[in-house]
Amino acid sequence: MREYNQKEIDKKWQEVWQETKLYKTPTIKDKPKFYCLDFFPYPSGDGLSVGHLRNYIPTDVISRYKRMRGYNVLHPMGWDAFGLPAENEAINKGLHPKITVPKYITNYKRQLSIIGLSYDWEREINSSTPDYYKWTQWFFLLLYDKGLAYKAISFVNYCPKCGTVLAREEVEGNTCWRCHTEVKKIEKEQWFFKITAYADRLLKDLKLVDWPENIVEMQKNWIGYSEGVEFEIPVTKLKTKLGVFTTRPDTIYGMTYVAVSPEHPIVRQLVSPNRRDEVDKFMRMVEKESEIERLSKEKEPLGVFTGSYAINPLDNETIPIYLADYVLSTYATGAIMAVPAHDERDFIFAKKYKLPIKVVIQNTEHGLQNENMECAYTGEGIMVDSADFSNLSSDEGRQKIIEYIEGLGIGERVTYYRLRDWLISRQRYWGAPIPIVYCEKCGEVAVRDLPVLLPDVDDYKPSGTGESPLAGISEFIHTTCPVCGRDAKRETDTMSGFACSSWYFLRFASPKYDKAPFDKK
Repeated sequence: MREYNQKEIDKKWQEVWQETKLYKTPTIKDKPKFYCLDFFPYPSGDGLSVGHLRNYIPTDVISRYKRMRGYNVLHPMGWDAFGLPAENEAINKGLHPKITVPKYITNYKRQLSIIGLSYDWEREINSSTPDYYKWTQWFFLLLYDKGLAYKAISFVNYCPKCGTVLAREEVEGNTCWRCHTEVKKIEKEQWFFKITAYADRLLKDLKLVDWPENIVEMQKNWIGYSEGVEFEIPVTKLKTKLGVFTTRPDTIYGMTYVAVSPEHPIVRQLVSPNRRDEVDKFMRMVEKESEIERLSKEKEPLGVFTGSYAINPLDNETIPIYLADYVLSTYATGAIMAVPAHDERDFIFAKKYKLPIKVVIQNTEHGLQNENMECAYTGEGIMVDSADFSNLSSDEGRQKIIEYIEGLGIGERVTYYRLRDWLISRQRYWGAPIPIVYCEKCGEVAVRDLPVLLPDVDDYKPSGTGESPLAGISEFIHTTCPVCGRDAKRETDTMSGFACSSWYFLRFASPKYDKAPFDKK
């Protein structure tokens, strides 16, 4: 019997598959369709890893099975080529991404072919090519025209080594997801996509997806629906008022301090001169904490007294205002009414800083006393020591107090989500340029003539100034306004690589279509 030569036989049949276009997506109308989508990899290393194949081989098995069952199978592959991973790899190699990216793509494709994966290579896409990122820019303008892409000043995560801001999901343990450098908090004007406009729909539509329960629960927590009341609290010695949010208005009479985010814009007004040094020390400490660390229930909440006081608008009690690391400026108003008797973090904080604890929801099964509490009681019950609202159930009391606050004209019923708008600005070279120019006469103007091409330059490394390298390229910056024809300057930030990879599954359906991002037919 002839010896089985795997390499020889694999090579022979792979050549046959390629020549006969065996895996080209068929379009036989009377057959059912099946789209098997893989994540497309970053071309940011010398070769594929076992981790890549752990994903790609099972989907290839599924694709082959469906073909044998008579389906028209679409099983494509492409390259997530724009963004930090590819650019950082090029910097590490001392080369340009326009050299490393094509080189790695060629090798990745060779490896995938050697393995024998059944991709339709006629549908190959590359997110760093103008015929692809033209449509990323088109999507940007689609959102921009509907008010869903906007520029705003915000505290953001900044990686000093990568020289760019990072989205919240790109920070792991207060370090950059790519280079693991400690991230800093800075205030900067950035571009955002307003995904919070779809928070309610994202939450409701989880009922429509066939996902494991734990994944659905993770998504619910990520979106983070909270319904409650937002109301104003007067600050003594200041003319301004502080907006606070709570999901438990039934506990308002148990408020013994106000907790404010260290990043809140009112902080400088709140801090008295004799508290400045302590507050500055606290602020420097908080800068080193990630949001995950700040919200962790495993960590002791920390804070500092501002030297200012607020007045509970329902009982006129004077209460201290603290900065607290467990309060985030990006959620709700960035300030909360703190009720230690009925919130676990408030309870731990109050114990640490020797603040009063006042029971205002009585457990109907086990009587609660302020001085004997070992932990917060967060359940439902009967309202006590709550003026005219005493003896109401928690549920009834919540509704009555919201109505009372609205009647006083100091607040209203609101819904908040933990979900944040998507930060898409990057101060890096290797990404899709943002199609916006700034004109002295017309202001901020969208560029409709797409693509806005990424300039071909030798020096693409981060500037170190916090600005994009494109800010130093005169030929790119200086242009004309598409509305009035006068001198204008281009936006120099580029879009996150995730902007390109957020829609790639649509492009695979019609990768050569040049009239739109994809052919609806």
